[in-house]
Amino acid sequence: MSHMDVNEQKALFELTEEVKAHRQPEHPVNSLFVNRWSPRSFASTPVAEDTLETILEAARWAPSALNLQPWRFIVAKDQQQLDLFKEFILPGNRGWTDHAPVLLLIASHPLRDSGEPNGAHAFDAGAAWMSLALQARALGLVTHAAGGFDRTKAREVLEIPAELELHAVIALGYQGGLDTLDEKFHARELPSGRRPIAESVIEAKAKA
Repeated sequence: MSHMDVNEQKALFELTEEVKAHRQPEHPVNSLFVNRWSPRSFASTPVAEDTLETILEAARWAPSALNLQPWRFIVAKDQQQLDLFKEFILPGNRGWTDHAPVLLLIASHPLRDSGEPNGAHAFDAGAAWMSLALQARALGLVTHAAGGFDRTKAREVLEIPAELELHAVIALGYQGGLDTLDEKFHARELPSGRRPIAESVIEAKAKA
């Protein structure tokens, strides 16, 4: 950072007005982490193919145990594909996922190449999801992951191999206004806070 000018350093930590009202980091951190949140409102603006490819490329470079890269992303971006997702997303989430121009289902392969269990597959899929979410935010898009979907129906509709574990549906697009969102979601359409870091960090202690 010593080689950056003052404006460049300021930009690294600058929060959006929307986020600033609800979030304040306890320590200096790149604003990308704090400015990323999970809106439910999506604009009708389509996501360009090269933009989607960049976002998925970021997920591709996530770390994984033994470099097994267990994640898989099933992508819906045209109306026919999006209609398939509507068949298994639960009604409570359809009120906002139906408006997203891109939907992805993240899954992971639970086995190593040897056939032995890969205990890190879900952990690694989570790393890929976070990489995707941060790259989307960096490009001015938003993401929202939802676990409310019928996994059995999703396997049937999308013809997903039985060996893959299904984790979440990710809505991706540009943020819309409250007018694009069902009124029942309005009060929740704001960046959530976080508990103090001291409540998450446990220092290692030697046995007495």
